[in-house]
Amino acid sequence: SMFLEGRREMPPLYSPQRNFFFFLDAINGDMNIVLCYVILSSGVWTWRTVLWVAIGWTVGISLGMLSCIYVATLHENDLWFSNIKEVEREISFRTECGLYYSYYKQMLRAPSIQQGLSELINDNATESKRTINLLRRMNIYQEVFLGVLYRILPIQAYLEPVYFYIYTVFSLQAVYVIALFITSWLLSGSWLAGALTGVWYILNRVDTTRVEFTISLRENWSLPFFALQIAAITCYLRPHLKPIQQKVVLWLMFLATLCFCLTWQFNQFILLVQALIIFTLDCLDLISTEQVTCLYLVQVSSLLSVWLLQFCNSMILGSLALSFIVARGLKTGGLTARLGKLLLHTVLVLALTFTINYLAKQALQLRSDEHIFKFIKSKFGLGPTRDFDASLYLCEEAFGLLPLDTFDRLAGTLLAYPYLVTLIVLLVILDTQALNPPTNVAYNLLHTVFFGLLALSTMRMKYLWTGHMCAFAAYGVCGKELWSLCLNTIHCNTKTKLRLIRYTVPLAILGFLCCKFWPKLMTEVSELREFYDPDTVELMTWISSKTPKKAVFAGSMQLLAGIKLCTGRVLTNHPHYEDRALRERTRQVYQIYARQSPEEVHRILRAAGADFVVMEDSVCYERRHGRGCRLRDLLDLANGHIMDGPGDNDPDLVHASHPRFCESVKTGGPAYTALFSRVFQNKTFHAGNHVRLTRR
Repeated sequence: SMFLEGRREMPPLYSPQRNFFFFLDAINGDMNIVLCYVILSSGVWTWRTVLWVAIGWTVGISLGMLSCIYVATLHENDLWFSNIKEVEREISFRTECGLYYSYYKQMLRAPSIQQGLSELINDNATESKRTINLLRRMNIYQEVFLGVLYRILPIQAYLEPVYFYIYTVFSLQAVYVIALFITSWLLSGSWLAGALTGVWYILNRVDTTRVEFTISLRENWSLPFFALQIAAITCYLRPHLKPIQQKVVLWLMFLATLCFCLTWQFNQFILLVQALIIFTLDCLDLISTEQVTCLYLVQVSSLLSVWLLQFCNSMILGSLALSFIVARGLKTGGLTARLGKLLLHTVLVLALTFTINYLAKQALQLRSDEHIFKFIKSKFGLGPTRDFDASLYLCEEAFGLLPLDTFDRLAGTLLAYPYLVTLIVLLVILDTQALNPPTNVAYNLLHTVFFGLLALSTMRMKYLWTGHMCAFAAYGVCGKELWSLCLNTIHCNTKTKLRLIRYTVPLAILGFLCCKFWPKLMTEVSELREFYDPDTVELMTWISSKTPKKAVFAGSMQLLAGIKLCTGRVLTNHPHYEDRALRERTRQVYQIYARQSPEEVHRILRAAGADFVVMEDSVCYERRHGRGCRLRDLLDLANGHIMDGPGDNDPDLVHASHPRFCESVKTGGPAYTALFSRVFQNKTFHAGNHVRLTRR
């Protein structure tokens, strides 16, 4: 109402002069969305228009809140989170989630905010025998921000720290859905598209988010801001924006991009894909040079701001995204004159990109992200397949190809069909140049194509694609362009028929989806389970009560993250893999699962400063992966040893001269008892010391 007060003249809802602005307001630590529909041109405001717009905002906010409540309910019902002990709550933050949450906990336990920040900047508990700047190494500003916010707000008496944390993450899901709502509304001109987007996002939860069981993952913090950035780009590329409007949208775009980059270490690769999209639009003359420059400046300024905030993190300066933007040349000549040179131009830009990136990494002596390129090379058969770091990724299902059953699920909610039709029709239009699609439509078309290809190649990347897929499909159902094309084909295109079909089709789809899936949703949120992991609880309790507070623990990355969160003990290695020295230490520590002599394992663990080592039967006798992808197989291959079990082996592999350490140490032979003593054991873990053996 504060934006409408005093303005009596507004254009109709579907006028081409309309424009959307949205603002994110943090109130008392909770992320609340203030959505404003601002029409910055002359025209007549009618109460009908005001009512229709108000209904649209109400629907958008309601869908955002519904998605937030939905995932929060699933999380509570799956773990009975409100009723379990604190140690069980912390254990539920699995793998790297526990590592990130531990820094929020550390900020809360510090005597002061200043000392908490100092401990993070000079941390010697995350990696033994090393002092690292965690704000430089990891993207944990969100944990710092929430830790500070919780300390200064008067909410400690009625809201536990863990709930403040998880509710903030779940609230970002509301931001995500509302941002997608805005994008589809901007593209189609109808908030019914936003409603369809929100419903599709919720119904396809399995493929659009995994926040309910991976709360602290960086993507759950960053993707809502990425969606806000896409909405801002969609608004910026609309025609007839006044200069002041462009500046406001650019600032909003910068803030969203900055938050996205600050909260996820893989930001540079996502921005590289986005830079390629802008480059393609530029090559096809679908975007002005001024717009290209502004969009690239937003990317560069965001990356450089994060570089400064992360204490000059060299990974950012050595990123392919920055190298590509520097290498990109301005276009010259018209499209027709440049078509023959387009391929050569693209090849030259890419070649210059890799040259600049190579020189930058040599100058910065940057090796932190080389494991990602090893993974990409191995995935496409361009590099060695025995590389330990690359194999760790390649053997995980999340980094494989997108499973075909994904499309069955998307088709079951009627999402896949309008998406594919919209995609194919617009690609044909773009290819034949039969029509020039609006710039913001062209951007979103290329966005869904590029990120769709990324998702098809790597399943974990599908979460960058499926949310936007909902908005793009809803645009196809509710937008004017496709329906006008269909009606023109059958020679019956009138304004009344166009309006009728644009309202009835989305309403029919929404009605069908509600009737079919509402009972399923009610059943899902009524299913009650409970957290149960007594062996891990027993291990964490033993470590907290029976070991020195400065004791150093070695083991698998996933387990050690939980040990740090639950007990605060020092680690030899951890799941944040973006450091070359850490990757090498992890490979060395993992020799506890390889065929090595007790003397060699002892030497490795002492070199890492370990006092205790925890071994897990689930790793030593792993059956989750097939032969060739079990951790012990990856270690055997990296060490040049023949793998366990029946099957082929490469001819250059040899039999190891020692038995597998994690198996043989249990026998208690003299060679082992001279160096290791068992101090803890249950059905899952075994632990030992000096190095004390702890077995899980």
